[in-house]
Amino acid sequence: MSKVILFVCDALRDDIAAQHMGYLEHLVEAKKATRWTVIGELPSMSRPMYETLHTGVTSSVHGVVNNSVARTSIMPNVFKLAVEAGKTTAAAAYYFFSELYNRAPYDIVRDFQTDDESLPIQHGRFYRSDEFPDLELFALGAMLMTRFTPDYLLIHPGGLDLIGEREGGDSQAYRKQVIYHDDKISSMLPKAHALGYTVLVTGDHGISDSAAVGVGGVHGGPLAQARRVPLYFLPPDMTGCGRIEEPVSQLSVAPTVLSLLGLARPDTMTAPVLSAR
Repeated sequence: MSKVILFVCDALRDDIAAQHMGYLEHLVEAKKATRWTVIGELPSMSRPMYETLHTGVTSSVHGVVNNSVARTSIMPNVFKLAVEAGKTTAAAAYYFFSELYNRAPYDIVRDFQTDDESLPIQHGRFYRSDEFPDLELFALGAMLMTRFTPDYLLIHPGGLDLIGEREGGDSQAYRKQVIYHDDKISSMLPKAHALGYTVLVTGDHGISDSAAVGVGGVHGGPLAQARRVPLYFLPPDMTGCGRIEEPVSQLSVAPTVLSLLGLARPDTMTAPVLSAR
């Protein structure tokens, strides 16, 4: 049993992560971590995949079929199950998460800073602007980790999605932001591991090259650039299997998180738990 931090780096594309997340790739190469390529579910859009990552079911089952479905989750999900089991939860994330797991619609005055143990996300810092700086988001995540040491912590920076949609996944700006994410995550790892956290790093979806659409990048459909994301598994004892060549399903993320937390998975989560041993 372990505490868990899940980094969902919005629009983190698998191949670009492999090229530019230097420290995480070093840990994989040294077999101090495990890495999979994840085949994301469809549509490769933000809100539907946030729900898939936390419920372990497809969009046609959970019903969050596009970004406009602004309601709370109707499925068993990681946040709710953790709180029901007496665990503590926290998130530094886009406001879609507040609407999915706490309250909808989002009210920025009420919900921007949330500390309420009766809610599924007990300690939340939920940003509204798409241009909210990743620098501040990572700082909020680190603050939640050190102040509350929650059993489950979600950290969700959105800068890659913003830059990717403007300039494409093949752009210099997007690649530099991937490097920046690697820098911020690597800086947090020693403290997270000292606190007993297993750290997972993934994306909700990827982003296309600008050449694929003429200008900027897109996501939403089955294009491999939009659908394939990495999953890094970084345990506190710094042991791993390196790179696993066989791709895995995004549906396995939620049951894997529950397993790490020592919680039973509900009948709705049928995908296998991922093993890094």
